[in-house]
Amino acid sequence: MKTVQFLSNSPKIDNIVKGFTLTKSLFVSSLLIGEPYTGKKTLIKSLFPDALYIDATHQDELLLALEKHEEIVIYNFEKLLNFEELNFENHRIIAIANHIENSIKIEKKFAFIYHMPTIEEREDFQAILEHFKDKIQDELMITQESHLEVEQLDLSQNIKSLRASIYRQLVNQHLSQSDIESILYRYLLKHLHGNNAYRDNISLFERPLIQAGLALHKSQLKLSSVLGLNRNTLRKKIHEHGLD
Repeated sequence: MKTVQFLSNSPKIDNIVKGFTLTKSLFVSSLLIGEPYTGKKTLIKSLFPDALYIDATHQDELLLALEKHEEIVIYNFEKLLNFEELNFENHRIIAIANHIENSIKIEKKFAFIYHMPTIEEREDFQAILEHFKDKIQDELMITQESHLEVEQLDLSQNIKSLRASIYRQLVNQHLSQSDIESILYRYLLKHLHGNNAYRDNISLFERPLIQAGLALHKSQLKLSSVLGLNRNTLRKKIHEHGLD
């Protein structure tokens, strides 16, 4: 069986690991709660690699497992109906949930409850970022230096959206002219319709051109000279594209 490793240098994660480690040999029930895509299941797999893993949506399978196995990991636990009626005695139950609504019933069922931090809350966020950046660069076979704009990263879905936004940034940074032309060609094949297609689509080129020029030169006067445009014409285009 392949060993699952969980990347962490976070005291919050360390406390969760210590708690689960102390109860590894006990017949107690523990619950790990946290937002989706925070690595809950990966963490538990690194701690309990030999446990039986059951999706809570398969309740018949879970009932059968409770009869035959002592150590069970139940994921998607929030989807389990009437969990308070299940008998966890003489079992080592590790439950994983994205959220829990009835906290009173939960506290009665579980001896230990742990809360998984979001990616943004973790103290080792920078290390996670560098790890995924290096891994994705290898996957994309990028050898040039890359820079991530941290403020543009999407953390709304934790690891899932973080990885996706790193992919987008790295791909965008290393596109060649032919890549960009190919992307525009495929886009225009789908959208080049109507009676005024040139005017409707010119912003695909014009807006990023002006936006990049403003960021680079910091001056409309300088940019008008670089682009060979009258300053009033440039100012009008800046307004048309909502860049003022």
